[in-house]
Amino acid sequence: MAGTMAETQVLKGTRLRETLFQVERQQMTSLQAQIREMLVSAMLSGQMPAGSPIPSTRTMAKRLKVSRNTVMLAYQALAADGYLQSRERSGFYVSEDVRRGALERAAATGERTESAGSTVDWDKRLRVAPASQRNITKPANWHEYPYPFIYGQADAALFPIAAWRDCTRQAMNRKWMDAWTSDRYNDDDPMLIEQIHQRILPRRGIMADKEQILVTLGAQNALYMVASLLVKPQDRVAVEDPGYPDMRNIFAMKTKNVVPVPVDGEGIPVDERLNGCNLVFTTPSHQFPTNVTMSAERRRALLAWAEDNDGLIIEDDYEFETNYLGEPTPALKSRDREGRVIYVGSLSKSLMPGLRMGFIVAPRRLTDELRALRRLMFRHPPGNNQRVVALFLALGHHDALINRLHKAYQARWQTMGSALEEHFPGWAKWPGFGGTSFWVEGPPQLDTNKLQVDALDDGVVIESGQVFWANPQAEENGRTNYFRLGFSSIPEERIAPGLERLRELTDRQLRR
Repeated sequence: MAGTMAETQVLKGTRLRETLFQVERQQMTSLQAQIREMLVSAMLSGQMPAGSPIPSTRTMAKRLKVSRNTVMLAYQALAADGYLQSRERSGFYVSEDVRRGALERAAATGERTESAGSTVDWDKRLRVAPASQRNITKPANWHEYPYPFIYGQADAALFPIAAWRDCTRQAMNRKWMDAWTSDRYNDDDPMLIEQIHQRILPRRGIMADKEQILVTLGAQNALYMVASLLVKPQDRVAVEDPGYPDMRNIFAMKTKNVVPVPVDGEGIPVDERLNGCNLVFTTPSHQFPTNVTMSAERRRALLAWAEDNDGLIIEDDYEFETNYLGEPTPALKSRDREGRVIYVGSLSKSLMPGLRMGFIVAPRRLTDELRALRRLMFRHPPGNNQRVVALFLALGHHDALINRLHKAYQARWQTMGSALEEHFPGWAKWPGFGGTSFWVEGPPQLDTNKLQVDALDDGVVIESGQVFWANPQAEENGRTNYFRLGFSSIPEERIAPGLERLRELTDRQLRR
């Protein structure tokens, strides 16, 4: 019985792999060479994993409508080259070390190893090239490092997994099935909209109708959709400098007139540099990445600018929950009386970054268009995710989580501030609003790009600050003396030892 089941699995795998193959009789290349090339491509691309069986010579010959001898010669040649292994009375199998061996041979002979070649001139075809933009980078396995001063990631130890599991289980109940299994086309989960309307917006001082709220796949998706609808090629848009690289990159795909405005101790200045701008992007509650909170006077000035110049403001309120000092600062949107502020919020920082759940609050005319645009892209965020988040909010789990995060983050904030004063005196200022990171300015000769690489070898993960400037080369040192230290994902007891190790690395570099 076990043998029969195993044979069935082999046959299933073989039938699946038959569909990968075809030959062209009109090509100048011989049929045997074509068979070899298609099999090598399938193996190197992972479609035929190491140790898996390949179709028998009889089956392959029948499928390709070629002679069995042609297939046998191709198989034997591949076996001689180490791609295949022949097993007596069983057939041919992909070699266990096929990828490593093939890549070594390709490096030695110059053989092409791509799974599928392309003769298209993509440089000519592409309207834009997002892959060439400067972006924040971090190691994918950052959680494996002992000192991950990484920004924007969650500490799994603080998340109430049992409560989340319970909400997921409730969402799976039959009575909720229609809430997330149906295609809502343009609409969001009404329970989630209700929770955002009643629980989240009032804390930010925002009074809005439910029709003015749109759920998105995180704040990033929200920002991209807003820019897609509002930014024309001739428009001038102002961004904070240093600022959020992804927003700067999004704008750069829509217009060549992106105006970086240097921030000061009160946020983005409202002066002649905004002349001619149609739109301003800002992070007033917690400037990204310097942590500066926009003053009340500056907020009034920015709103007055929008009213006087028929301008619009995109407010990214990405860390509104992380305030450790007194009452939270109301959102800029709360002061908006003319509907000129487009508010973007995110649940990623308080729930989990991988959830990708955010929202937009804007005048109904704009949210109607955003809803229509979203339908063309993906209709709406997954219904099951929306319902689970709605239940998590409705049952009070989110409030409890925020309280837990406040206690943990405040302790880490204090510990990191004290450790920075000890090991890096004068390099960083305590963020007045709170947040989950410190912005650090070292001496001009410090190269944090190199420091970031060296620190990884010592188990310390930091973020070089150069990427946050629109034109870092405008400064003599290329803005390489800044870096950011996050503390949301590092245990409190590791903060001081990690900074001590980082100080040793910086001293070593500065002595050279």
